[in-house]
Amino acid sequence: MTPKQIELVQSTWAQVVPIVNTAADLFYSNLFEMDPSLRPIFPHDMTEQKKKLMAMLGTAVNGLKNLESIVPAVQASGVRHLDYKVTAPMYDTVGAALLKTLEQGLGDAWNDEVKEAWTVTYTTLASVMIGAADEHLKSNA
Repeated sequence: MTPKQIELVQSTWAQVVPIVNTAADLFYSNLFEMDPSLRPIFPHDMTEQKKKLMAMLGTAVNGLKNLESIVPAVQASGVRHLDYKVTAPMYDTVGAALLKTLEQGLGDAWNDEVKEAWTVTYTTLASVMIGAADEHLKSNA
């Protein structure tokens, strides 16, 4: 991630914060539309799940300038997602749903440069989560 990409992600996230509840609704709607088989992984009442997602995204975005500081939390999240039977390919669907949600929520602020910045950011964080989950599985095999 370049400093410019970090700035783009942080500045566009700041535009999402005022509509965080709508963004969470959109995200899960997009996710379940893209892959309905993911719905049973989540609770019937999504209120708390939506809050957790947005809080986690906010923490990650705010920590991008000091990535090392958020790596332990991101790794822990990856291991925790094993409890929900999340597999590596599911991260691709989540990433696609996130990008679609951001495009919908940001409107004219969404462009190729912003998309690339978010793609790099998500890919980086997802890779850390997947790597931590893989390590956990190997060490407990």
